[in-house]
Amino acid sequence: MDADPSTQNSPVAFATTNWSVVLEAQSPTPAAQAALEKLCRTYWWPLYGFVRRQDYTPEEAQDLTQGFFEVLLERRDLDVVRREKGRLRSYLLVSLKNFMAKARRRELAMKRGEGRALVPLDELLTRERADLELADSFSADRIYERRWALTLLEQVLTRLESDYRSAGSSKLFDGLKEFLSDEPGRRSQAEVASELRMTENALKQAFHRLRQRYRQLLHDEIAQTVAVPGDVEDELRHFISVLQA
Repeated sequence: MDADPSTQNSPVAFATTNWSVVLEAQSPTPAAQAALEKLCRTYWWPLYGFVRRQDYTPEEAQDLTQGFFEVLLERRDLDVVRREKGRLRSYLLVSLKNFMAKARRRELAMKRGEGRALVPLDELLTRERADLELADSFSADRIYERRWALTLLEQVLTRLESDYRSAGSSKLFDGLKEFLSDEPGRRSQAEVASELRMTENALKQAFHRLRQRYRQLLHDEIAQTVAVPGDVEDELRHFISVLQA
């Protein structure tokens, strides 16, 4: 039987999170720049969704979102954030609203081929088509919140899958991940246990360990976007409420 990677990882540490690295840098550093770029990639899709809901075309919304992040990366506007107010989710949305209020459409358009697009337009359009019903029924703020939560969830599942595949437990992960959602038609634990040649009790224990690792990784991803440890639990609760809404 493949090894279970969930027992091979220690709890995450808060001190090395990306948001902390960015805020604590007294001047631009390679580490802070790399952390900031990662955070920007995480928030590109949620912020783009917010802009699209303001009746911009896909091309205009891409240019506007890209222009916002270009300013953010070049001017390091994040330096002005006070640490005790440093929840990236809230800060970026407020900053984008301010950016949009001050800018004019003709001043926002970036010439094609210039700048460094963080997300290709064709990728955005593919995701947007899959999200069409949501985009039509939700407000701009709700679209932003929903895509923020789904993006974090995707990152957690990607890291979790990587853990299991690195440990040679791909089949175990593929079987267990079905139980992370409540989608109708999923197989029973007995069926999955039989396929994996495990007892049902052993499968339950393996899933318990997977859920523990899943929670650790979710905590880590949330921690990347807050400035102080005390904000993590509040953001976790907000994350859950957004997905349940």
